[in-house]
Amino acid sequence: MQKIELPNDCFRIEQICESGQCFRLDKTEEDIYEVIAGGRYLKMKQYSDKTDLYCTKKEYEVFWKTYFDLEVRYQDYIDSIEKQDIYLKKAAEFGSGIRILKQDVWEMIVSFILSQQNNIPRIKRLIQALCSRYGEEKKSPEGKIYHTFPTARRLSEVSEEEFRTMKLGYRSRYLKETACAVAQGKVLLENLEELKYADAKKELMKLCGIGAKVADCICLFALHKMDAFPVDTHIHKVLEQEYKTGFPFARYSGFAGVMQQYIFYYDLKKGRDAI
Repeated sequence: MQKIELPNDCFRIEQICESGQCFRLDKTEEDIYEVIAGGRYLKMKQYSDKTDLYCTKKEYEVFWKTYFDLEVRYQDYIDSIEKQDIYLKKAAEFGSGIRILKQDVWEMIVSFILSQQNNIPRIKRLIQALCSRYGEEKKSPEGKIYHTFPTARRLSEVSEEEFRTMKLGYRSRYLKETACAVAQGKVLLENLEELKYADAKKELMKLCGIGAKVADCICLFALHKMDAFPVDTHIHKVLEQEYKTGFPFARYSGFAGVMQQYIFYYDLKKGRDAI
């Protein structure tokens, strides 16, 4: 099996896995992770000083390097944090292995529709069920069976009632209507990346079940609009406690979304892991 060795230079699969941005990245054994993205399957092993990606050099160069945003030096983002901002410095140090993944926009639309009033383990189960039932079955070179993410066209053919039997609840209508809208070309997903952040967000909010926060998640985790700053309950609490006069967005123009991920992960995990 071929592999690519990467230094753990602001790159920790464990942290990315638990940062709430990707729902098909899972820990399968001690220090072993797998991800399904772009119709591909990737196995990884995390060590203290490096991470092994089990793929060919061509696969890495063509897809995974961009997917994990590995051409960008995240230490520069961390170094830009204002010295007086003790909270953000601690958050960035705690989650320094996080990167903003560049994921498929349709997958992120569905994922964050399902994320509403939900927790990460349950979101993962719902997505796995959708993929197993409606995705295409494939096999990795090592014989691993997996399923691709179902297309908008395929999900548009599924009834709202059938989604409800999968325990999607009120999100069933959102998913049905959004799948139909995308399949019919009412929102052209292939054009979103070319739009400015505000325009892409506005376009996404035309879809059923997508409000400002969900649109921000899609902008950040799929379209790589790095000024997107999704505000959920974790972020809202931190902004109220630590940034009473407002978060310094101007200082982090062009990469505020990276700071959002450091804050989110730190607030999510620090009760268990932080000293």
